[in-house]
Order: sequence, then structure tokens, then C-alpha cells
Amino acid sequence: MSTQRSEFTARYLVESSLPMERVAETIAGEQSSGTFMALPGETDELKQRSRARVTRIVELESVTEPSLRSAFLQRHGGSDNFNRAEIEIAFPVDNVGANISTLLATVAGNLFELGEVTGLRLLDIDMPSDYAKRFSGPKFGIQGTRLMAGVHGRPMIGTIIKPSIGLSPQQTAEIVDSLCAADIDFIKDDELMADPPYAPFDERLKAVMPVIQKHADRMGRKPMYAINISGSIDEMLSRHDAVLAAGGTCVMVSVNWVGFSAVEHLRRQTQLPIHAHRNGWGALTRHPQLGFSFTAYQKIWRLAGIDQLHVNGIRSKFWEPDDSVIASAKSCHTDFAGVQPVMPVFSSGQWAGQAPDLFQKLGSTDLMHLAGGGIIGHPGGIAAGVMSMREGWEAAISGVSLESYAHSHPSLQGALAQFGAA
Repeated sequence: MSTQRSEFTARYLVESSLPMERVAETIAGEQSSGTFMALPGETDELKQRSRARVTRIVELESVTEPSLRSAFLQRHGGSDNFNRAEIEIAFPVDNVGANISTLLATVAGNLFELGEVTGLRLLDIDMPSDYAKRFSGPKFGIQGTRLMAGVHGRPMIGTIIKPSIGLSPQQTAEIVDSLCAADIDFIKDDELMADPPYAPFDERLKAVMPVIQKHADRMGRKPMYAINISGSIDEMLSRHDAVLAAGGTCVMVSVNWVGFSAVEHLRRQTQLPIHAHRNGWGALTRHPQLGFSFTAYQKIWRLAGIDQLHVNGIRSKFWEPDDSVIASAKSCHTDFAGVQPVMPVFSSGQWAGQAPDLFQKLGSTDLMHLAGGGIIGHPGGIAAGVMSMREGWEAAISGVSLESYAHSHPSLQGALAQFGAA
């Protein structure tokens, strides 16, 4: 088959009791022009234009138990030995075009349902830069986020409004006032807070934005407030416009639940950075033989046009190992077909104590470090909580131990005493 056509690739981890060459060809056919049987319409000329092709198979270990049950294999007498391999498949660009829904249907559609496989995970995607340019891509990315927030040369320090839900608009504004008084860089709604009857979106925005503007006048930069605009497409567009009119500098979306196409549509209209909250991500990745790797996941969201993306936190309250969290953050920074990088957002159980490890492992300050309890629960209060985060990063960047730096920095000292044994 000629390779003159323009193609993009997807790489998978596959498990099956059948020969991997057969499984790979089944996936390539099912996700392009073929099906479970030969059809007269799939001519040689059509295959030349439209059939996906297997470009690489790397055999891995075998196991004696399937990761996932397959009634198909049980019916067809599959063996008791289950092979694993990494498989790369090249798809014609013209099968998809600049259509993110069809891109996903192609690289992550019915192949998860195939009876031949007992495990399948999308590991990575890649594409020519001229193809990637046809998608929206981030409008702001890391540099645009920094410009909007007026924060350069260090991590952006932020928090989540706590309690997550239950606060009235005025109570929310009071917490924001205290956070801004501490010269915080970034504040976000919890993903559970959007437009409840006790704190409607419009009322919350009306209460909070004058507080932010008051502190912006004092600070000479405007703290970024990622207010949750998640909802229908029409609601998100309307809320974005309201945030923009009120002088806001960021909007937040629960991206998995509003969907790729909705975010892409918002991106085409937005004049503000999109803060992508990935809640629900665990369902897509936690089983190691199913779903998506974060590398592939963040690339598709970058194509859709997000600017900031959650990556979990090290030593967090969640299941994910630290190495996986760092790899996720690095993937947000990594070159991808000319699509600009996005700002990784570390959160969940974070405080100043993680700064040295984050800096050492990531090798960059292009990140947001969000601490909820680590700021609001500081024994010295919110201002000391924000200062402790800054001091933790000052120590990390300077190569000084937290304990040594804390001798002359009481906010960090208080954080070590409060959270250090956790």
C-alpha cells in the first residue's frame, strides 16, 4: 500500500489470545474501511485511499489470565495464553479531516469493543503539523496564561475555594477577598460548583469580580479567577461573555462531561484562557490495560483548545503514583506537531512541602501549584498559607532545604509543623 497519502498514527497496548498480526489487522480494518468479513465494496482502490495500515508491532510479555473478559473469545475457543504487544497504526488524514469527534471515533471508538482483545489502551497519537494546524489548538497556553495573570519566572500559586459547595455568593466573595489580600495568583471554583440555586453563577460572578478588581488595582496585576462555566454550549458561551464583560481573565470547564466538541466550540469564541478540569479521568485510565494514557488524552485536548490542564499532584490523596503525575505534566510541555504546550495544574493534597520534589522532577516552573487545605488550613491563616507556598518554591529553586529555609521564613515553618508529618 502506498504511503504517499497524508497519515496520522495511533499507538496502542493490546492484549489478546490470538496472533498479534491478526489482531492488529482487525483493528486497522475495523477502524477504517473494513469489517469482520470481506466486502465487494472494499476495492483495492478504496483500500489504497482509506484503509488504515499496521506500521509496527512490538511483542511484549504473555499472561495466563485475561485483563478483560471476552465472550467472543470464549465462543471461538481462544487459548489460555494472552499475548501483549504495542501496535502502531497509520490512518489516512482524509478519513477524518479537522473533525475532533471523528478523530476520537477513529483512534478510540469501537476498537475497545472488539471481541478479539482482552485489553486495549490508547498510548499515544501523532500527526503532521499541517494537519494539527487545522484544529483549534490552545489560544493562550502557558505564555498567554502568564500574561493574563501577570506572573512570570516562577510557578503560579493558587487555591480552590473551600468549602467546595454550600457557600453563598457573599461568603464566596469574602474568601476571595482574603485570598487576594494575600497576593495569590490563581483561584478556582471546585468542579462541584457551577450554578446551584443557593449561589447562582450570575450572582457569584457579580459578588466576586469587584473584589478581584479592587485587589488588582492594588497589586498591579489581576489574580486569575477560574469560575466554573460548565453547562450546555449556549450556557457556556453566555457565561464566558459575562465573565469577559465583568473583567474576568479565565473560565473553567469540566471537560470530560461537556465534551470535546463543546470545548472546541467554546475555544473558537473565547477571549479567555480555558482551565480544563479533568474530573472523571480515573474512569478512563485507572485500569492499566484499558482506556487512555495521559499522553494521548492531553494531546487531543490540546487540539480542542484548552490552555490549562489538571495532572493530579505528587503525594496526593488520589491513587496515582508520583512518577505518573510528573510524566503527565511533562507531556503537557512536550512538543506535539506544532501545537503549543499547555499549563499543567498540580492539585489534590498539595502544600509547600511538595515544591522541591516537583521542581527537581519536572525541571520547570511552568506550572500551577494549587493547595486547598495547604493554604486555607495553614495555622497562621490564609496569608501565611499563600506565603508558605511561595517560600517553599523559593527554597526549591534556590536549592536550599525546606528546613533550612524555614529558619528565617515563619510561614514555611508553620506549614512544616502543620503538614510535615502527613
